[in-house]
Amino acid sequence: MKIQKYIWLLLIIVGIISCKNVEKSKKELLMINENAKTVQNYINKDVVIAHRGTTYWAPEETEPAFLWARNIGADYLELDIQMTKDSVLVALHDDTLERTTNVSEIFPAVDNPTVDNFTLKELRSLDAGSWFNKENPEKARTGFIGLKIATLQDVIMIAEGYRIKKIDGEPVKEIVNSIWTGKYEYEKDPSDNGNRPGIYIETKHPKLNIEKHLSDKLSQLGWNINTNPKKIETIENKVGIANSNARVILQSFSPESIINLETELPNIPKCFLLWKPDMKGDLKEVYQTAIGFGLKYNVQIIGSSIEGEPNNYEELTAPWMTEMIHKTGLIIHPYTFDTVEQLNKYKNSIEGVFTNRAELALEFYNRKSDKSPEEILDLLGY
Repeated sequence: MKIQKYIWLLLIIVGIISCKNVEKSKKELLMINENAKTVQNYINKDVVIAHRGTTYWAPEETEPAFLWARNIGADYLELDIQMTKDSVLVALHDDTLERTTNVSEIFPAVDNPTVDNFTLKELRSLDAGSWFNKENPEKARTGFIGLKIATLQDVIMIAEGYRIKKIDGEPVKEIVNSIWTGKYEYEKDPSDNGNRPGIYIETKHPKLNIEKHLSDKLSQLGWNINTNPKKIETIENKVGIANSNARVILQSFSPESIINLETELPNIPKCFLLWKPDMKGDLKEVYQTAIGFGLKYNVQIIGSSIEGEPNNYEELTAPWMTEMIHKTGLIIHPYTFDTVEQLNKYKNSIEGVFTNRAELALEFYNRKSDKSPEEILDLLGY
């Protein structure tokens, strides 16, 4: 996860110091409240969260990455959301488009190609897959060439067992009143194996009222448990989180976005993400302050970083840290697990894992897929 720089500690302190007696306020925020605990109870233990679908086996946050994560058996499809110029929510980690698309070739005159500078139609003209083949020649596939940027709706449809409809390899455009909407048609995925994962959505620092747009879109698609959620058929012994009250988990590094998410999407599980470089001052004090902020705004989960290769993040899931979190009743979903050694090291102090290698985590939790990662991509047609 690449982290934007937020005025992190300042916002946390402002959120917590709302009473005249600061020490009294901290004491009042020592334990998760009953409402947040009820919401937390929706969440399964030892969940495998497929970070960006996968960054290891396929181009991140594209259709094959999410289809792969669903079919491998991940509990959640994790995605970052950005908003286009015409207010469509898309799955993309970076604010800018250079790293994972050919935007400089298609729109050479745009100096700062951020997502919100483009309409969905314009974004769909970009190639979001070829970069992966260039960077990972040993895992390159011809099916990754020309991949389209995915929308939030695309990801939800994948979770429900669909895929984008294609004819001769080209996505079928959704036409309304003779005009292409920028969206594509869907069809039942013939390679769907019955898993129905949830979605784990990351918002960035608030802009464009994105949390309100997210709430509206989840309601429209039947995934907001506050607004008459749809029933999603599940199969015994398959992942069925999509039909539970934990079908959506929300996450952010931004305290301001956490506050907005609680306003727009109450009673939905939330994860407050922590990043060591933004935690200035005495680490124990700052860590306790961060937990207090989460408790105040009905967070159920702390998402802390783990050390070790290949990501080499700084340690925020040390034993004293996990003990501090668990004493409040919060649970822990750390990021990002990519080796068996990491899974073994933290296994007794966490309740779920963000991972780019869902196949490793699933095997670790005795839920190994009967197909290899490569076989799944083959069966999906990539």
